[in-house]
Amino acid sequence: MLDVAKTRTASDILVGQWDAGTRLDALPADCRPADRAEGYAVQAHLMARTAAPLYGWKIAATSIAGQRHINVDGPLAGRILAEKVFREEDLIPLDKSLMKLAEIEFAFRMGRDLPPRAEAYGVDEVMDAVAALHPSIELPDTRYADCCAVGAAQLIADNACGDRFILGAASPEGWRKVDLAALEVTAEVVGKSQHPGVGRNVLGDPRIALAWLVNELSGLGITLHAGEVVTTGTCVVPIPVVAGDEVRASFGPWGGVSARFG
Repeated sequence: MLDVAKTRTASDILVGQWDAGTRLDALPADCRPADRAEGYAVQAHLMARTAAPLYGWKIAATSIAGQRHINVDGPLAGRILAEKVFREEDLIPLDKSLMKLAEIEFAFRMGRDLPPRAEAYGVDEVMDAVAALHPSIELPDTRYADCCAVGAAQLIADNACGDRFILGAASPEGWRKVDLAALEVTAEVVGKSQHPGVGRNVLGDPRIALAWLVNELSGLGITLHAGEVVTTGTCVVPIPVVAGDEVRASFGPWGGVSARFG
């Protein structure tokens, strides 16, 4: 089992790779997390490196295809750091991005705390704690040369491939009555390509994904706080992007979001 010193060493190594824009094959054996709990212990050291309150959480691998692609058997949770959040009007640099992918996601802003407890949270209870729905775009990334080869524990340690994030405006009132699983989403790389998606691509329903995240955090002894944002995983096959691209996503009457890359 890894002690605090070793989880901190693993975090230092990963952060060093992020800062340099380089990559590694795997964490050294003496500080490599062996299971999900150790992976989350490494990830938690990120909070000592940010001066801002936690912006929120992301979920990776919320589709069967995504799980098979990176060779994991279930979703992974990561942190959204405030300094990684961009506005739609920003030009988002790609120079240090290895993946160079845009993911179109349903995001929820929480209206009240959901603290850890022994009993699992149900979907309806979790949704009652939501303040707003937002369209969003995530740019995942990793410091592993081959993220498909390192396993869930090391991916969690590397913040579950969490990196940059763009939050669109809140959806209009009435979204709670919508079947988000059946909601069709369209995305485009302007002037280049079209990318269809649907809510059910996210663990069958973005609301189910949100409840999964709440229960994952509860099992770790972590409270999901009011004001934090949870982005629930891509509902569109990840979209390759390069400098100069603009991605626009439409959630129909429930809003849209865009991002420009430089």
